[in-house]
Amino acid sequence: MPLAMNREVFITAAITGSGSTQDRSPHVPRSPKEIADSAIAAAKAGAAVVHCHVRDPETGAPSRKLEYYREVTDRIRSADSDMVLNLTAGMGGDMVFGSGETPLPTIAGTDMVGPSERVAHVAECLPEICTLDCGTMNFAEADYVMTNTPGMLTAMGKMMTALGVKPEIEAFDTGHLWYAKQLVKDGVLDSSALVQLCMGVPWGAPDDLNTFMAMVNNVPDDWTFSAFGLGRNQMPLAAASVLAGGNVRVGLEDNLMLDRGVLATNESLVERAVNIVENLGAKIIGPEDVRKKLGLTKQTPVSK
Repeated sequence: MPLAMNREVFITAAITGSGSTQDRSPHVPRSPKEIADSAIAAAKAGAAVVHCHVRDPETGAPSRKLEYYREVTDRIRSADSDMVLNLTAGMGGDMVFGSGETPLPTIAGTDMVGPSERVAHVAECLPEICTLDCGTMNFAEADYVMTNTPGMLTAMGKMMTALGVKPEIEAFDTGHLWYAKQLVKDGVLDSSALVQLCMGVPWGAPDDLNTFMAMVNNVPDDWTFSAFGLGRNQMPLAAASVLAGGNVRVGLEDNLMLDRGVLATNESLVERAVNIVENLGAKIIGPEDVRKKLGLTKQTPVSK
């Protein structure tokens, strides 16, 4: 197949995530202020988009408290650096079954709520982008299942579209892409969709090049895609994504290390990605160009 390199690349910085990484690096931001400050630093380093989860400021545990999202949003919107804000909408779909012969009732860690509650912070904060995890998946965490049924995804997708917030489809496997195309066909999502190819997340699509290109080849021509890999494969996947015609995601959500024995910060990962992209001969584009490219609207959060 011919080389179809992307010559105008935007970088997404995934700032903190919801994994249990908060105790493995002091650089993983916890409080809304820390998350916003890290996002601003990543933007100054070259990220056009910042993807934010929120955490309990004391424990670092993942959270979906609306006031945390609002503080992150207000701090980012009032910053002296422009950036496209991408908030997760993946929280509230967590199912943890009991082990062995007693899978029910579900146990601690389960957090299942309806579509309206999962999108409540998006409706108030009105970011340009929010994520839509397009499928249910086993993770490498014993009896935990990320739960997103077709009914849930249809309801959430309709809400996001009505709010004027562009869903970023998170596809962890080929079937997730298949269903995302159905959501477009059904009119739930706009045809010029945005998708993030999530590679190497156990137990979704592995991050070998054959599987990656199978994912890329299933992205419709009028869609825009980015991709990421985990850990030491973060930067190789960044290069592969650009060469395959896509964009780049890096950040502490997906990788804690800059080099062997060297803990990363979000800005150092963005700086490394900028260097890779530019050395490939591509141009890094900024937030305003991303808004034009993706048809995004920068809205004012709902008044308190």
